[in-house]
Amino acid sequence: MPVRRSAAALTAASAVLCVAAAPAATAAPTPSPSAALPAGLYGTKDPAYDGVWRQSLALLAQDAVKTVPAEQAVTWLAGQQCDNGGFASYRADVSRPCDAKTMLDTNATAAAVQALHALGGHRGAVDKGLGWLKSVQNEDGGWSYNPGMPSDANSTSVVIGAFAEAKARPGEVRSKSGKSPFDALVTFAVPCSDASGGGAFAYQPDKAGKLLANGDATAAAVLAGLGRGLVVSGTEPDGSPATCQAPAKATAEQSARNGAAYLAEALAKTGHLDSPPMPGATDPAPQPDFGNTADAVVALSAAGHGDKADTSVTWLAENSAAWAKEGGPAAYAQLILAAHAHGDDPRDFGGADLVRQLNATGPAPVSTTAPPAPKAQRDAGEEGKGGDSAGIWWMVGAGVAAGAGIGILLSGRRKNKQQ
Repeated sequence: MPVRRSAAALTAASAVLCVAAAPAATAAPTPSPSAALPAGLYGTKDPAYDGVWRQSLALLAQDAVKTVPAEQAVTWLAGQQCDNGGFASYRADVSRPCDAKTMLDTNATAAAVQALHALGGHRGAVDKGLGWLKSVQNEDGGWSYNPGMPSDANSTSVVIGAFAEAKARPGEVRSKSGKSPFDALVTFAVPCSDASGGGAFAYQPDKAGKLLANGDATAAAVLAGLGRGLVVSGTEPDGSPATCQAPAKATAEQSARNGAAYLAEALAKTGHLDSPPMPGATDPAPQPDFGNTADAVVALSAAGHGDKADTSVTWLAENSAAWAKEGGPAAYAQLILAAHAHGDDPRDFGGADLVRQLNATGPAPVSTTAPPAPKAQRDAGEEGKGGDSAGIWWMVGAGVAAGAGIGILLSGRRKNKQQ
């Protein structure tokens, strides 16, 4: 779950995939550089492909460290929701109803659902969001970035997290063919026997059907396989070995633990994950991937292997300042969530106050005085927010996608994302 959204713009510019018998949909409008951004939105960069995502991460990070966000920021996020429950990546004009041309986004929807649930008081919006996600579930039980495309590990994972955090039992969210999200998730797991990436998850199979290890997908899938959302409170290492195990029947939890073993081994080499060079880059060598490294810290902490992320946390604290400043609110949020999951103080992360830096990218929060939660202490308040929506979401979701016209869609996700 890195700072991922400008990759969608690159994809949109290079390819449009057509689906027969479905009306065309267009990409989210890009505001002109001179256009004033909404006052409640975090960040100053073009929000066309990441507005809802970065806002959701910012609010989740603030809530995790007991910062009460500005009402204006929460209202902006809630106002981005379409009547059918889905969210686009960004809607510049929310006075215009969503229609068949609105490019709805499962990742934005799932992140917004998690943020609105965590903040409390938005049960209706949460249930509508879950209902829409259920309505666009693929036959294999998973989800794609935009509905109508093949499932991918990242989208499936963040949607699982939304159902899990909203207490809507993701294992019971079945497709028309009876498949659950966990059935889809395990299909992206690289077998332990694979010498080049055993235990990892692939984003999608390549053209030849091979599963290639991907750090972004692995970090996301570890959380999903353990039934966790984007926020993980600091947990003590459980002392179990981080090894890839191949049971007779693959389960989502075991696949997630295998993914954690892969991440632990990958981080042990340098303390960080790498990303391949971007097209046209003058330096062909892999570059440190700050976002995926932060997400790997969260994943390892959730799996009880936070001790295997110690070096990575130190590396992030010493090296991520320039990346976070360039990345903006989503980058600051990722670092806060990594520090929080690992049991460190985001207000003193390598000498930087990440909470203050995040808050400075948007409207001033209502309160910033509460200290961060201590290590190994789950946030009981978050556990109870919003209640249990099992038995609600499928009624809310019945037929919400009818007439949405989701058809020709762009897969805005790539294996390495940027702001």
